[in-house]
Amino acid sequence: MSGRGVWLRTRTRLRRFPALLASCGEQAAAYGRCVAAAAAGPAELRRDDCLEEFRALRDCFARAVRPGYR
Repeated sequence: MSGRGVWLRTRTRLRRFPALLASCGEQAAAYGRCVAAAAAGPAELRRDDCLEEFRALRDCFARAVRPGYR
């Protein structure tokens, strides 16, 4: 039994990943701005500070990748 097929499929998916996620640039930038703003100054970054932006980015990633997995 060979795992070669599994690795080939995985490698193919990973190669397509950057192109699939390129459409999420706006959400990634918004999340990055939020994290940078929340971590600026003496205040510490806290959990859920940027939850809305994170969820938007995660949803975009999921939409972008879903068709490529099938």
